[in-house]
Amino acid sequence: MQLLEAIDVHADGLKRAACAAGPAAPVPNCPKWTVDELVTHVAFVHCFVVGLAVNRPAKPAPPPGWDDVLGWWDGQRLALREALSRDPEALAFSPYPGFASTVGDWTRRMAHETAIHRLDAESALEDGPKTRFSPEFANDGIDEFLTYLTPRLGNRADVRVTTPERTWTLGEPAAEVDGAADDVYRALWGRPHRASVTGDLAPLAAP
Repeated sequence: MQLLEAIDVHADGLKRAACAAGPAAPVPNCPKWTVDELVTHVAFVHCFVVGLAVNRPAKPAPPPGWDDVLGWWDGQRLALREALSRDPEALAFSPYPGFASTVGDWTRRMAHETAIHRLDAESALEDGPKTRFSPEFANDGIDEFLTYLTPRLGNRADVRVTTPERTWTLGEPAAEVDGAADDVYRALWGRPHRASVTGDLAPLAAP
């Protein structure tokens, strides 16, 4: 699956789960959020990245009300696809001091941001779909988390991460994560998983 297509696929899955659960449903993967707050966050991020991708950063203002947020998000998804359909090597605005970003970087970031939050929306369902990510997509997500996102957030990465397909060793490993790529991907993002974890992953925590 191409990353631009992945944004659409996972956003569709997220929206299906969110609408089935309803706006007031709690999100077990993110205990501080309701489904409404989750969807508003995702819509905000998609809108924010539209501005970054076209070098016109702005602070989005999601509308109040569930139906209005869903409609606004639909519009932002169309705008996001158009903004990310540009040359992937084109420079884009970076909110991370000292780090450059390209359109391709934001495409990758949004593919994985949306995929992880799809899992969150599905966790709000009592009998939700058992989404699993392909090794190709999950390994790319692990690499994006460790080599792109972590340093830009200023987090310390002293970890060894192993899947059947790849190994990453960063710093002087104080923690190790081992398992199927899908489970390791979830573990790094602090979602339920079946990976083996030794040591503390807290220094890697993403917001």
